[in-house]
Amino acid sequence: MDLWRQFVASNWGREFVAGGAGGTAGVLAGYPLDTLRIRQQNSAGESAFTILRSALVKEGPCSLYRGMFAPLASVTFQNAIAFQTYATLSRAIDGGREEPPSFGSVALGGIGTGATQSLLLSPVELLKIRLQLDNKAGTLRGPRDVARSIIRSEGWRGIYRGLGITVLRDAPSHGVYFWTYEYVREQLHPGCRKAGDETLRTMMVAGGLAGVASWVCCYPLDVIKTRIQAQSSSSYSGMVDCFATSVRREGYSVLWRGLGTAVARAFVVNGAVFAAYETALRCIYK
Repeated sequence: MDLWRQFVASNWGREFVAGGAGGTAGVLAGYPLDTLRIRQQNSAGESAFTILRSALVKEGPCSLYRGMFAPLASVTFQNAIAFQTYATLSRAIDGGREEPPSFGSVALGGIGTGATQSLLLSPVELLKIRLQLDNKAGTLRGPRDVARSIIRSEGWRGIYRGLGITVLRDAPSHGVYFWTYEYVREQLHPGCRKAGDETLRTMMVAGGLAGVASWVCCYPLDVIKTRIQAQSSSSYSGMVDCFATSVRREGYSVLWRGLGTAVARAFVVNGAVFAAYETALRCIYK
């Protein structure tokens, strides 16, 4: 118990615990929409409603939560690391001052955070995507079964399929993500970055808009990442080949397929993430 009190008494510990709470809230709030997004990106152009209806009729409601264990088990830790890394980097870039970091430091801290967390996030998303696209219930039993299958057919390198494009997606999008959140909440509630007295509605709106902005700026890269990670090693030689093949077969509109679902999910998920994060911080400080 003493170790726990010492842990949460430090800035590192507070950011870690609050980030974990935010990550858990985000997964629980938006996973069904994430499943629809993944299936849309890997489809031949079906609408979200068509995919939803087909999944419910053929596979049942639980299909929308297939593969949730992998991100739920890891996102708490991943988000904890992400928020703690962001807080450390943004303060360090800004010179370690006590007042809130400048918006430029916030953006640079976010970029560094996105690049760093990709090392953990890439294999988790690979397992999640394979499970979400498994439309034959029971074919793949869970993340461990998927991992074994990938290692057996593609080797250990297969677990990190799509790492390069994950870094290209996450580094700039996290810069946009954290900058948008800090900017919007300050506009909605002037002075709250220093006082920490913003309302729950401000947290949710600022977090939701941050999520939307970060997804819009990186969405084509996310579509390519999904297609690379969904397929076996023989499908694409790399991200350039995946981009060229997808555009040649389906046109440039394929790069924005599922954007509506992603935006809706981003607002819900990131509103929940930041609301849980800020609320957890206040509870810990008390």
